[in-house]
This record gives sequence, C-alpha cells and structure tokens, in this order.
Amino acid sequence: MAESNSANVGFEKQLWESANILRGNIDASEYKHVVLGLIFLKYISDKFEARYQELVAEGEGFEEDLDEYIRKGVFYVPPAARWSAIAAKAYDPSIGKVIDEAMHCIEKENKRLKGVLPKNFARPELDKRRLGDVVDLFTNISMLEHGESKDVLGRAYEYCLSKFAEQEGKLAGEFYTPACVVRTLVEILRPFNGRVYDPCCGSGGMFVQSAKFIENHQGNINNISIYGQDSNATTWKMCMMNLAIRGIEADLGHYNSDTFLDDCHPTLRADFILANPPFNLSDWGQERLKDDVRWKYGLPPAGNANFAWMQHMIHHLAPNGKIGLVLANGSLSSQTGGEGEIRKNIIEADLVEGIVAMPTQLFYT
Repeated sequence: MAESNSANVGFEKQLWESANILRGNIDASEYKHVVLGLIFLKYISDKFEARYQELVAEGEGFEEDLDEYIRKGVFYVPPAARWSAIAAKAYDPSIGKVIDEAMHCIEKENKRLKGVLPKNFARPELDKRRLGDVVDLFTNISMLEHGESKDVLGRAYEYCLSKFAEQEGKLAGEFYTPACVVRTLVEILRPFNGRVYDPCCGSGGMFVQSAKFIENHQGNINNISIYGQDSNATTWKMCMMNLAIRGIEADLGHYNSDTFLDDCHPTLRADFILANPPFNLSDWGQERLKDDVRWKYGLPPAGNANFAWMQHMIHHLAPNGKIGLVLANGSLSSQTGGEGEIRKNIIEADLVEGIVAMPTQLFYT
C-alpha cells in the first residue's frame, strides 16, 4: 500500500498546481468548493465511462441501463453531464452553466447525491476563461490510470483539503483535522467492526481513515456502519462527496444540523466514536438544554462546549464502546463553570483509559 502511494506521490501535487490556475481573486474558502467539485465530477465521469465501455463490449445493449451501474457501485452519469460533453464546452462562455447543469443532472439520477454537489460555477466572479483552462487540464488527466481509482481520487481530494486548510488557517478547523491526528485515533481504537460515529464529522476524515485501517488489515468495510453529523452545510456536502468517491456508505442525516440542538441519531449507541470537536465553542445552546439527559456528569458551562461534546459522546456510546476525541489542553485543568466537577465525575466513573499529549503546531489555529 505504501509503495503504491509513494509511486504516485506527484499526482496530487500535479492536480493541485493545475487547479490553482483557477484561483484568481477567489477566497480559499470559496475556491475549495470549485476545485473539489470538479475533481468529483471528473472522477465519477471516468468511473462511469469505464463501466460504460464494459457494457458496450458485452454487446447486450445495457450501456444506458441505470441498474447496471448501481449494481457495480458506480454513479450513473447522464449524457449532458459526461466529461466529454463538458470538455467540448471548455472554452465556451457558457461553461459555468454547463457544469452547473451537469451537477443538477447527476443529482437527479442519483438520489444519494441530491442537494450535495456544488452548483455555482456560473457565478460572475468565477473567471470562465480560467475555468475552461482547468477543465482542459482535467481532460488530459485520467483519474483511473494512477492506481486504484477510489484511492487515487481519495488521495487527491485529501491532498487538496490539506492545502486549503493551510491557506485558510484558523477557519480550517471546521472541515479538516490533520491526517496524523486522525490516524493516531484510529490506530488506538482499531474500529474493525460495529457502529462508527463522529458527531462533528467535518469533511469525513475519521471515516476515511477508519476505512483505510480496515483495508490495510485485510478487514471488510461492510462490517462497519458509519454515522455522522455536521452543522455546517458546505462541510456536510464535502463529507458526502468525500465518502461517495470512496464507496463508503454513511448516515449523516438528511441535512446539516446542530448536534446539540438537533441530534440526528438520538437512539444510536456506537461501538467507536472518533471526533475532533471545535475547541472551546461558546454559545452552543446550553440555555435550551439545561435538563438534557446527556449531562449525566454535570451541566456544561454556557460559555464552553468542551464537556458538552464529551458527554454527548458518552451518552451515545455502546456498553463496551470506545471513544477517541481531541480536546483543548485547557480541558485537563479548567475549573470554570463546574468543569472541574464534571471532569472529576467522569474520572471517578472510570471512563478514562488514557490521555495522549499531542505536539504543538499540529492544528491550523
């Protein structure tokens, strides 16, 4: 596995540098949705085309049969959304509208993607000449020839996420946890089978690494069920795309929603919970949740959600389940708003197995 990744290490960088042509005056926070959307569109079109040619070769006339794609875990791409149709319009002034329409068509044919794909390529501030340049560059890159397709695009998607995180700095915490931190959590918890949950899943890094762990240890991805939630609409959509291109089925709720105020999985008892909740979140809705059943070890303070996150996870844990979460260092010693008493109650309940101190400068904050 490592050998395959190192052999293709330049591909992600090539893709990133190519896509950077599009940047112009667009903020990184907006730009990432353009790039990730195009990567996703190119990938599913490549994957569809490979399956399409298989069906043509079989000679049974099933190449436009939706079920023949679903059966193989391939998204059906209607004619107007196929990359060949988009590439033909690369330098047409209407290229933004063409891509938006392609996204609409794909969502219409694939219910799992409904409301998920970005559809704002036609907006005036997006330079259509540069957009055409990137489409042209993507046309000359086959996503399938650099290795196992799901892994290749997954690596490209992950690489671009990390580069955007570098550019966005502190804001990146909403959607990205450094891979080394995620891998540490996964390697400790070893989620081989059962229910895996992340209540603040961002772009889905915990789920992706869990799937990689299972694959690297000759396990079966079908032995885990994935549950998640995120309050940010664009981040939730990024996660849906990230999991879709890797063939990972997940229940992330029907839409983005606040984990504390609108729990998407109220009856879930997970075997593994992995999370990097936002540090020291204030104004998290404590005044509306004072009598909530989740605060078994004490009411978290209104100005800091650290122990609200921890208790939410404890509440959702199966009897023999395990939690791996990232918390701000201050959570180890804070006495503010009753946090010391909550921490004491959790420790006395013998729930803490261990604490790992992470090096500084790991997060984009």
